[in-house]
Amino acid sequence: MGDDRTLDRWAMTGALSLGLYAVAAGWGLPALIGQRLGASPRVAIATWLAGCASVLVAVVLAALQLAFPDHAIGDRFAALVAACSSLLAGHALPPTARPLTVAVGLAMVGVLVTRLCWAAVRVCWAARRGRAEHRRAVELVGRPSRELGALVVEHAEPAAYCVPGRRGVVVVTSGALTALDRRQVAAVLAHERAHVDGRHHVLLTAAQVAARVLPWVPLFKATGTAVPGLVELLADDVAAREHDSCVIASALIALARASTPASTLGAGGETAVARVKRLLSPTPPPSLRDRALGALGVAWLLTAPATATLLPSLLSCPVIA
Repeated sequence: MGDDRTLDRWAMTGALSLGLYAVAAGWGLPALIGQRLGASPRVAIATWLAGCASVLVAVVLAALQLAFPDHAIGDRFAALVAACSSLLAGHALPPTARPLTVAVGLAMVGVLVTRLCWAAVRVCWAARRGRAEHRRAVELVGRPSRELGALVVEHAEPAAYCVPGRRGVVVVTSGALTALDRRQVAAVLAHERAHVDGRHHVLLTAAQVAARVLPWVPLFKATGTAVPGLVELLADDVAAREHDSCVIASALIALARASTPASTLGAGGETAVARVKRLLSPTPPPSLRDRALGALGVAWLLTAPATATLLPSLLSCPVIA
């Protein structure tokens, strides 16, 4: 009985701790990520998405511990699953279960999982359909250029973008070919191929899903707005490995007013001015120490909720005790 009461106290404390952690991360991480990780878009993207995943996992685990405080996750995880299965099958709850906390905890899990699945289905379906429709349209009106490795569309406005996906295609307008010189065209196309080869649309999809799951939480809302800009910075960095930064910057200036169709990724757009400033005032690449600290931070975000949940079981283990 004493052990059960100890586990019960640990589980309730763990649920409260996970809830407080979710609130702290949801409201505190945006400022921290924006201040510390602006120079490393790859680490910043990973941190934004890992932070959202960490908050979601923390809320789910807190709700499960609230529903079944006497079943610490870890060595008793099977018991928790069995209790949930019995409840769904219409069997009686365990004698130690509290009907109200069970209902509240499972309702929280159900609402969160439902919102996550619904957001993922809506975002993925809309993005995939939009990409497929636009790809068919540009393939009808564009002419493939082997020299450029892109589709050329006759249009006076200078623009370049890619339609990502399994059959990703890079599109450039005739206006862009007129406005840009040979080096600028090559730099812009390298930027767009970086989007296609890096499957950056997957990152954008994950950010859009996060923004729809909990839009009132600052972390999730900020992720939806920050990741698209960071993806463009990431493509700039990839293109800068082969092309001069000043050439890329000058090309972005020419394409700054270009509109990007929905479900595509374009070199121009509203982020062009900030990216030009970054390209013209380059910062040193992140050191090995900075990259290691960034990786540790992402790993901590992904593992902290599970570690906190396993702690009661670990502390109650006779070997550790």
